[in-house]
Amino acid sequence: MSVRNDGGLTKAITNRKMADDEKEKEGGDKRIVHVYPLVKHSDMIDEMRTEAVDLSITACEKFSSDYEQAAKVIKETLDKKFGTYWHVIVGEGFGFQVSYETNNLLYLFFAGNLAIVAWKCS
Repeated sequence: MSVRNDGGLTKAITNRKMADDEKEKEGGDKRIVHVYPLVKHSDMIDEMRTEAVDLSITACEKFSSDYEQAAKVIKETLDKKFGTYWHVIVGEGFGFQVSYETNNLLYLFFAGNLAIVAWKCS
């Protein structure tokens, strides 16, 4: 960093401090939204889980305002890749209790409060 005699360094430091102060003031009102997938429960094998998580994220990003369409895309793709009888729920603020085939359940959160549940039953 070079020091200038015209007060440029002092001005830069002052601007930086003001920006930091504004961030501190704003920080109290903001909440952290996680953009990575958070797998809450899964009994799938690793390879299947990775594919299902990637598929779920892609569908939810593509249809961010239409959860029904996102669920439909996830279900149809899982049916093609891993056999039929998959069920999918995409939404916010719900609970669930399901009967499912062993090693075929995925429950994850994405982008804050968006939950995705996918399970297979026969």
